[in-house]
Amino acid sequence: MALAINVSSSSSSAISTSSFPSSELKVSAPRIGSLRLSDRVNVSTASLSLSGKRSSSVKPLNVQSIAKESFVPSQAASMVTSEVTEKLDVVEVEDFEELAKSLETASPLEIMDKALDKFGNDIAIAFSGAEDVALIEYAHLTGRPFRVFSLDTGRLNPETYRLFDTVEKHYGIRIEYMFPDAVEVQALVRNKGLFSFYEDGHQECCRIRKVRPLRRALKGLRAWITGQRKDQSPGTRSEIPVVQVDPVFEGLDGGAGSLVKWNPVANVQGNDVWNFLRTMDVPVNTLHAAGYVSIGCEPCTRAVLPGQHEREGRWWWEDAKAKECGLHKGNIKENSNGNAAANVNGTSSTVADIFKSENVVSLSRQGIENLMKLENRKEAWIVVLYAPWCPFCQAMEGSFDELADKLGGSGVKVAKFRADGDQKEFAKRELQLGSFPTILVFPKNSSRPIKYPSEKRDVDSLTSFLNLVR
Repeated sequence: MALAINVSSSSSSAISTSSFPSSELKVSAPRIGSLRLSDRVNVSTASLSLSGKRSSSVKPLNVQSIAKESFVPSQAASMVTSEVTEKLDVVEVEDFEELAKSLETASPLEIMDKALDKFGNDIAIAFSGAEDVALIEYAHLTGRPFRVFSLDTGRLNPETYRLFDTVEKHYGIRIEYMFPDAVEVQALVRNKGLFSFYEDGHQECCRIRKVRPLRRALKGLRAWITGQRKDQSPGTRSEIPVVQVDPVFEGLDGGAGSLVKWNPVANVQGNDVWNFLRTMDVPVNTLHAAGYVSIGCEPCTRAVLPGQHEREGRWWWEDAKAKECGLHKGNIKENSNGNAAANVNGTSSTVADIFKSENVVSLSRQGIENLMKLENRKEAWIVVLYAPWCPFCQAMEGSFDELADKLGGSGVKVAKFRADGDQKEFAKRELQLGSFPTILVFPKNSSRPIKYPSEKRDVDSLTSFLNLVR
């Protein structure tokens, strides 16, 4: 069968050949999940069209790779390379920082429309099975075709799997699922058991079950869309832009800067997202009705209580600095020494202090050591071990200050001890610090402090506990 090759260029030249059969063609289309992204290079038994126009490219197509393909003779390949290079030379790389500034006040719908328009089939929505279903509704409202992928870790809640099925039927789409490598999962479970993350942290499990499958998915794309919001995690997400060059992952063309990350709801408050979902009657995860806000894998997700930040329902046994699974690792900034910045590990003294009520006593290291030594105190004490950069400490600031004002003159002292930085090892060793915040009650007639065991940190709950042990 003869094969005609049409190359789009400013000279409108054409190349034709009949020297080889179509069966000799070798064209490899990138994949995400099980779907081929065949519309990037449109191949048929009749014709092959290559266009140099890539208005949505993050960087120019690697022309050298075209010359190495075996689907055209070397002479024709050289001519194709020359033609494509001519076309690509005039394409300007997008300044996404400037684009982010121009879209800073835009609505999520406008941002979504811009993203889908620029990248077409080379962009997909990352769907976790939580309130980020709003992204799918926004994409649907644009009227443009869109793609959705999800990471099936093998440890999701049954409610999440049911939502996936409901969403597919509601929007008439097929979610492109990505799965972890079976050999890696098998090795992890055989060596460490099913729940090793409770003992040595969640990073290894997340790396195998989430990060690596995501990396594979993104290698078939030039851009992706996430449901990140600034108010989700003050410690790591407070400065995310609506669009950015992805600082961690690579896209289809490979190399730094080859992938663009869109965050259409970055500037939207969580309650506004929920107002939108209710108004549009969007299907949601039934776990939300049970108190779950941030939803991930079943063993690492739980409902949050009054006075808690939404991310406190994730990996609750770890410090706030660890509450990114690796999918958005680029949110964690580093200082000049290569360490995580102050809002992540609390080593900087420039972070504004919290618990500022005049009825809250600020204890020094010497002060809390003296308090620990007293066996017959005149008054009971309730002390919070905190780090000002911790979003969960920030979330309980109002209730703890209110408790201090309520207990003023009652015979109970309310105090705080900053236990991060140089004091952290001491606090872990001597004060039962597990994660921030930790609350201790020092009864009147006992030298041993009692650790408040609950995550419920509203005024009434703290007062009830005090009355039981003071």
